[in-house]
Amino acid sequence: MSNANSQLKHGKANYNIAIDGPAGAGKSTIAKKLAKKLGFIYVDTGAMYRAMALYFLKHDIDASDQERIATSCKEVDITIEYKNGEQFVILNGENVNSLIRTEEVGNMASATSVHKAVRLKLVELQQELARKENVVMDGRDIGTYVLPNADLKIYLTASVKERARRRWTELQEKGLVADRDEIERDIEERDNRDMNREFAPLKQAEDAIYLDSSELTIDEVVDKIMEYFNKIINDKEV
Repeated sequence: MSNANSQLKHGKANYNIAIDGPAGAGKSTIAKKLAKKLGFIYVDTGAMYRAMALYFLKHDIDASDQERIATSCKEVDITIEYKNGEQFVILNGENVNSLIRTEEVGNMASATSVHKAVRLKLVELQQELARKENVVMDGRDIGTYVLPNADLKIYLTASVKERARRRWTELQEKGLVADRDEIERDIEERDNRDMNREFAPLKQAEDAIYLDSSELTIDEVVDKIMEYFNKIINDKEV
């Protein structure tokens, strides 16, 4: 058992870890491994957006109907539970794991995630989950907006070239043809959009630890974050 895990039993009620960073930095992969190592809940924010989209589809709500979407958000409760190591996405009391991974739901999630009402509702639900559980949450505005009081904040990044290489390798392994230069341009454009959007833009929180993963393996990044977290636990125990 890790030092963090053993001391958690004697510490505060729950801990929150926020991991932010640009596309392709490895946030989700790192967050999932870290959560598993700590025995925390990995908050799959993407799955939560899909569950919301499923609700809209079930109630025949058009993706462009801002008024109905805003009203419907008040009727939705979404949370994430783990049982025997498996994640369950719960929508108004129903396990919707088998329903949210379709292309239809994915398209609806993409179309409705632009609405401020959807984002505000999901942030509210994510904050509620973080108040009750030990969580690791990743995204682009977790430390700055969703969990501003997180116990540990990491700003995980990598060079544009390295992130493009990782994406290109991933596509190659799937047997897909891809242009590395084009991927690099896409990443630069996405960074620009994320960093300059009006609502909750991507930026490093003032109290976040900057971690460049360009030259690190996944396990090395996880180990570094564990070191930072163990230090926080030890400091609180003193």
